[in-house]
Amino acid sequence: MEHSQAVFVGIRGRVLALEPGTGAELWRTRLKGGDFVNVVLTEDRIFAATQGEMFCLDPSTGTILWHNPLKGLGTGLTTIAVAGTGPQSAVMKRRRQEEDEAASASAPAAM
Repeated sequence: MEHSQAVFVGIRGRVLALEPGTGAELWRTRLKGGDFVNVVLTEDRIFAATQGEMFCLDPSTGTILWHNPLKGLGTGLTTIAVAGTGPQSAVMKRRRQEEDEAASASAPAAM
């Protein structure tokens, strides 16, 4: 299944991918600890934070691509923000594309 159709869950030190129609588990990756896991999905990565550490996973397989222990920052809750993601980003990208297409269509032809 394509990862863009999966539901991603962060729970008890793990990230899971579920099939949205049935809830069937597609994969499960253990990160660290048994605490809250904050999960953010981009087009090609899952970023997860738990126990004060950051992980980057492949959304198709759950494979950990990298890990950063964020040394010296403790183990509290972590929030994640990724530039250029989310519904507003998609709307802005489409708007820029439409503006570029309109500008190209109205530009005088080169001689």
